[in-house]
Amino acid sequence: MIAQILIDKTKLTPAKIVVLFVTMGVFLTSIGVYQPLVEFAGAGATVPITGFGYSLAKGVESAVKENGWLGIFTGGFTASAGGVAAAVFFGYIFSLISNPKMK
Repeated sequence: MIAQILIDKTKLTPAKIVVLFVTMGVFLTSIGVYQPLVEFAGAGATVPITGFGYSLAKGVESAVKENGWLGIFTGGFTASAGGVAAAVFFGYIFSLISNPKMK
């Protein structure tokens, strides 16, 4: 709903709105607001695009605890690698199965 309002009322492109949502997920995680939402809603909070920002932030947080400041650069990649790989894999499979029609 928020994305639709932003599309209708602003000149933001869908790509900028996605970046905004990921950034908001990271920001809300960093100030401690997103974790209680995840505990309450479960997959309802971790599956949307803000959940991707949440997983990036949690990955960076745990990597910094383990590896020090180097974790800032590696934590987000390791935390989100499975989800990104699955998206690419299933996107490829469905592109082979589907039959697109030109308009």
